[in-house]
Amino acid sequence: MQNEFEGLKKLFWKWVKETKQGVQGNTYGIQNELVTPILPFPAEQFLESVELSKNYALLLLHLVDKPEVELTIKIAGAVAFKNFIKRNWPVTEDGTNRIHLEDRELVKKLIVNLMLHSPEAIQKQLSDAVSIIGRYDFPNKWPDLISEMVEKFGTGDFHVINGILHTAHSLFKRYRHEFKSQELWTEIKFVLDKFAKPLTELFQATMNLATTHANNPDALKVIYSSLVIICKVFYSLNFQDDDEPGLLEKLKAQVCENVALYAQKYDEEFQPYLPNFVTAAWNLLISTGKQSKYDLLVSTALQFLATVADRSHYRHLFEDPVVLSNICEKVIIPNMEFRTSDEELLEDNPEEYIRRDIEGSDVDTRRRSACDLVKVLSRYFEAKMMEIFGQYVKIMLKHYEDNPALNWRSKDAALYLVTSLASKGQTQRQGITQTSELVDLTDFARHHTLPELQKEDGKIIVKAAELSSIAQEILTKLLNVLSRPNSLENEYVMKAIMRTFSCLQERVIPYLGEVLPKLTEKLAIVARNPSKPHFNHYLFETIGLSIRIVCSANPSSVSSFEAALFPIFQELLQQDVQEFIPYVFQVLSLLLEQHTSGDAPEPYMVLFPCLLSPVLWERPGNIHPLVRLLQAFIRTAAQQISDTHKVSGLLGVFQKLIASKLNDHEGFYLLQSIIEHFPKDALSPYMKQIFVLMFQRLSSTKTTKYVKGLLVFFCFYAVKLGASALIDMVDSIQQQMFRMVLERLFLQDIQKISGPVEKKVTAVGVTKMLCECPQFVDGPYSNMWAPLLQALVSFFELPEDKSLHPDDHFVEVDDAPGYQPSYSQLAFASKKEHDPLYDVSDPKIFLARSLGKLSTAYPGRFGPLITSGLSEQHRQHLTSYLNIAGVHMV
Repeated sequence: MQNEFEGLKKLFWKWVKETKQGVQGNTYGIQNELVTPILPFPAEQFLESVELSKNYALLLLHLVDKPEVELTIKIAGAVAFKNFIKRNWPVTEDGTNRIHLEDRELVKKLIVNLMLHSPEAIQKQLSDAVSIIGRYDFPNKWPDLISEMVEKFGTGDFHVINGILHTAHSLFKRYRHEFKSQELWTEIKFVLDKFAKPLTELFQATMNLATTHANNPDALKVIYSSLVIICKVFYSLNFQDDDEPGLLEKLKAQVCENVALYAQKYDEEFQPYLPNFVTAAWNLLISTGKQSKYDLLVSTALQFLATVADRSHYRHLFEDPVVLSNICEKVIIPNMEFRTSDEELLEDNPEEYIRRDIEGSDVDTRRRSACDLVKVLSRYFEAKMMEIFGQYVKIMLKHYEDNPALNWRSKDAALYLVTSLASKGQTQRQGITQTSELVDLTDFARHHTLPELQKEDGKIIVKAAELSSIAQEILTKLLNVLSRPNSLENEYVMKAIMRTFSCLQERVIPYLGEVLPKLTEKLAIVARNPSKPHFNHYLFETIGLSIRIVCSANPSSVSSFEAALFPIFQELLQQDVQEFIPYVFQVLSLLLEQHTSGDAPEPYMVLFPCLLSPVLWERPGNIHPLVRLLQAFIRTAAQQISDTHKVSGLLGVFQKLIASKLNDHEGFYLLQSIIEHFPKDALSPYMKQIFVLMFQRLSSTKTTKYVKGLLVFFCFYAVKLGASALIDMVDSIQQQMFRMVLERLFLQDIQKISGPVEKKVTAVGVTKMLCECPQFVDGPYSNMWAPLLQALVSFFELPEDKSLHPDDHFVEVDDAPGYQPSYSQLAFASKKEHDPLYDVSDPKIFLARSLGKLSTAYPGRFGPLITSGLSEQHRQHLTSYLNIAGVHMV
């Protein structure tokens, strides 16, 4: 084992030296920020390749514990150990255990003591590792952890005590956000039994020390830091309350579900018994309190009544107006009202409140169940419901008007009741799609909803001009919400910030100096452990929107964004935060697109070679944003790329993409950008091989998508480099090969091409073949002139051909990978559609004018060919093009 240790030590020393060299050898020219290469070093790659070997984790701990080892190496070892634990400690769903069982037990036996006597920088890494292990093994597989931690409280050494407290905080803070369950309660009780008393005694002793050392600032700093973390642990252990349904409530709720099942499945057999169950459910609802622990029972009982009312056999139980009145007064309204516990949930955990009560999660609430019952009853007793329930709505609104500040809950319930009465159809995506004719929603909104949204002058608050006057206050308060313990990653708040930016547009610029640093700081924090995909998405959307707004007003401001974001992006790429990397590529594209052609700053050019690394292209979620980023590089820095001899690397990426049925279209996007922006001389050595690769793929797998992409590329090539050059290139591979391209591709599949830009490129490219290509006039393809022209007219006039090629039905294994972080398009960082033929407004007119020039060059030759080669209908269409363009064939 000593030999293994020495080898590991050398590897870490090599890794540290490589890292230092990387730091010294690469600089972004922004604020002199030193950066390191984003790709793994050889030593790091080797370490990852052997990390699943037995004793690897123990060797790392041994390295960290050795007194004679240099601190830099020990810290590197601690970081590597934490990352190793993070990657490998969880047992996969299929039961795969990536760490040997003996190693697991020894790690748990050694790590706490090692953590406590290590320097602070190492202690933090090992503490994080303990927390990760505890997340999966505590308490069932690590029952002695608490006892081992509590023993250290008696040492009196605050370096040790604070290490234990920080570990406890990391371990227990998940209690603040986990859903209530019996398993969670059992674990918390286990912790409290062993930890509550020692923690209380430690708190008391520490408070006494604060009194003793009242005149010693250095001691007080240590003491108060301990008190802070003790309070955080106390908060985590007390966050969950006991307002959970008991066994009796769960039993009653399950009985309601069972009876509802019988009412649905056994109408006739169960009919004699059901009235007694309805009576029992009714009595239960009117006698049950408003405490949260009864929510499951009440919502289930309400759902039972809704199920019964929806069955034709039992509908008569509800049709009596007196019954409906009692239901409204004693069941519906009490369970629609906004309770104190709802208010507490909204304040303490607004994200959970919105998820439950507004978005309709899988956790049923009283209010939603009451609304569902109203909707069912309204479906069958609409007129009676409107008359009876309408009276209660008036009473609640009058109650609100008497004292709005005190009785706002009445109006809140009235709004829910009205919308439930009015709703007759809805979908998850579109919301309410059909409303009752008996409810005048327009009138109700005018008198009871709009006044809440209006100022004294009658203007609606939410217009942009109105919003700008309170923008600073809104943004400040929204950012403050993100600092609350239960809202650190509140997706609804982040979405509100994004929409505020979107609404304000350039009016938000004065506030960005204060807001953006907080958002970038939040980005750096969430990058350590991405757990809220929607929050992360809205955060990146807001950053992208900021770039668009500011750079539209002042393009030179892009450097400020680069200075703020590049260090964070560098860290994300180095740490390989897979969830964020597609977002990083999109934002980098947006930033680079703000620069003029030929002006890519040095930091981007340092990054560029790394983007060609095959490892980045193995992840499906990276491909689309990476292609867009490379296109931005090509547009901005084609000459710089050519001067650094990186063209072959770009074409290597194209070769990989073109071989994939899933990503071949991305390959064509990349290749078209290369053709459009690179000097012709830089591409000529590679061009024939590019065409060979495309034809090889065509012969091996001919899918509809690939054929469409290939045809568009051929036409793009003809537009940019000349139709004759296209034919010569294809025929250089095989004599008269272009005839096969015409017969088997253009004439058969041109009608399949879709998309406005793609159709324009295709039309202009074919026009250039017909009108600017000697091979079609006097050359070997002159007999294809009329058929190709007729195909082009059909392309203009006929609908898209949506038939498929046989190979479309076969999916390659490589094209159906396992789980990978997916790509999510950022709406506010999206690429503007590029039209390489923006100067061609109408391809039909372009064709007519090109034919006019051709007939002038060859008078009397092509008119008869059109007459004999095109059908009557096609000639009529072509004549209309010529007439609109004012062209006469000579």
